[in-house]
Order: sequence, then C-alpha cells, then structure tokens
Amino acid sequence: MKKLIKYLFFITLFLGVTIFILLRQPWFQDKLLDRAIGSLATPKSVLPENDALTGLVCGSRSPIYDPNRAEACILVQAGDDIYIFDTGNGSLKNLTDWSIPWGKVKAIFYTHLHSDHISELNEFHLNTWIPGRRNEKLKVYGPEGVQMLTDGIELAYTKDFIFRNEHHGDTIAPLNIAGFNTHTVDLSNPVLVDNGSLKITAYSVTHDPVDPALGFRIDYKGRSISISGDTTYDENLIKNSNNVDVLFHESMSIELLNILNRVSKKVGNMVGEAVTIDIQDYHTPILEVVEAANKANVGHLIFYHHLPAPRTSLMENIMYRGVDEISKNWTASHDGTMAVLPVDSNEILITQVK
Repeated sequence: MKKLIKYLFFITLFLGVTIFILLRQPWFQDKLLDRAIGSLATPKSVLPENDALTGLVCGSRSPIYDPNRAEACILVQAGDDIYIFDTGNGSLKNLTDWSIPWGKVKAIFYTHLHSDHISELNEFHLNTWIPGRRNEKLKVYGPEGVQMLTDGIELAYTKDFIFRNEHHGDTIAPLNIAGFNTHTVDLSNPVLVDNGSLKITAYSVTHDPVDPALGFRIDYKGRSISISGDTTYDENLIKNSNNVDVLFHESMSIELLNILNRVSKKVGNMVGEAVTIDIQDYHTPILEVVEAANKANVGHLIFYHHLPAPRTSLMENIMYRGVDEISKNWTASHDGTMAVLPVDSNEILITQVK
C-alpha cells in the first residue's frame, strides 16, 4: 500500500509539473484559448427548440433600483421568431448572457415611452444589425411618439452608423439596413402581425397621464400570452386577456411603497417621499392584478415590473400577502423567469434561467 501511495504521489507530482510548464508555453496558451473561444462562438440559447410560444422576463423591475434586476422587458418567441416587448436598462445584458440569437429578432414593441421601457433601443439596434445580420431595418411598433424616439436615435447615432460601415464595409455593416422601420400603433387597426400562425394585437390600457399606453396579446397556434405594460386596473385589459394561457402583469405593493415613503420622510429624502406616493395612482395593486387575472380566466399569472422589486423573502411575503387566498396559479418573476407553452398541448411550463 505504501508503494502504491508513493507511486500515485510521483505520478500526480509529474502531471502537476508538466501542466505548470505547458501553461507557460505560448503555443500551448494559444491552443487553449482557441478551444475556449471556439466554445464561446457557438453558445447554446436558453430558449426552447421545440415548437412553442415562450415568454421570457428579460427585465423584472420598475425604475426603483435593484442591482440584481433589469428594467422592463419581455421576450416572446413564437416558433423560431423572436419579438421584444420593451427594452429597459440592463435587459440587453441579460439576453446576451443567455445567448439569445439576435438574427431571430423580428421586431420590437413598446407599451409606452417612459425611459425605463425604452432606454436600450440603441443597443438592440446594434446587436440585431451587425451580430444579428438582419436583412432589413429594425421594425419598431409603439404608441404615438415612437417615431420621435426612433428618429432621435437615428440622428444621435448617424456618425456611429457611418464609422462602422467605413470600417467593416457593406457585408458586415450595410448602411441601407441601419436604422428603423417605425410603425405608430393605430388602435382602430390593432392587429400588428398576422401571418396565419402568429397574431400580435395591441390594446389600450390606463396609465394617465401617459396616453396612449398599450398592452399586447400574442396568439400562436392555439397558445396565448398577454402583456399588460404599465396600467391601473383596466377592464379593457381583462377583455383582451380573456382565456390567455399566461398574463404578464405589472405589480405594485402599496404596503412596501408606504414603508419606503415613511423611511424617505424620516431621512429627508424629498424626491423619494414624493415619488412613492405619486406612482400609486397609475399602477395596479397586487390583489387587483389577481382580480383582473381571475376575471379574464387566465391560465397562469406572472408578476413583473415590480414596484418595488422585493430583495428579501420578507419583502416578498409582504408584497404578495393574500394572493394565495384567491389564486394558486401565479409566479413572482425574477429576471430569467420563463413560461413555455408547447403547441398541441395545454401545458404551462414555468422555469428559471440561471
């Protein structure tokens, strides 16, 4: 036994010394890096490969800061095609970390034009333009004012477009593809996409003084998702979300906001004191969200755009106090919460991307 232990010791020592020496050789370092970069160049997306309607929370917080969450963003995949609903700060990093295939992004939809919903449009444009290799200008749908948004970004990034084209050429950065194909939503013609298997329909919600503000319903091969955007309790949302498999709805905790208000007042934070009261009149309290979902006969309710995003289990317990008494089919989302709805099925699969 002693001889075996001695033998294994020398083998381990020999291998350790060999690896130590090899790691200092340029040719070996290059080979290791080649293999590492090769694996990074072909990452595997977190999205399902089977035919399904999928909703992925790429940003779950409101403007109230949380270092572990991005601002409002929902990715919807219908079959192979991807659609993005709002592009809040931090959402692009999440999608990049999750290896989302940028070439499959067909359009971006905006619920409204608050900064926490639009802030990363320029980065989504770049990633679909060059890494994504799209073959047309990026389609953007939104309420009145969305043309001002896209025109402003095109103006601000004019030099960027030119510099990238001059450096990389038309094959990599074609100028005729840079920019946006912008559609202002007309609610008298609310169906925005209808290709036979996929239909995306806009509907109005109440977010005064933000007017218009939109929600969206996505129907794909018998499965369905509704996205509330920012809203108060709204009968029109209930009507347009009737019988959907999954409703992504904003969530507001009056209890937590009132605690934040008292703390802000105590420490002399005048802005925090005012804002925590002001925002309460144009968002939906948690139990009213559940009431709306129940009236719409929703299969599963997913809370997002949390006001505020709970950082501890205690905060989450306070925020969702009473929900279990009126509904069992709900999820408080984090960044990466995903609902997969396979076609030809009634399954609702809720998972969490890590």
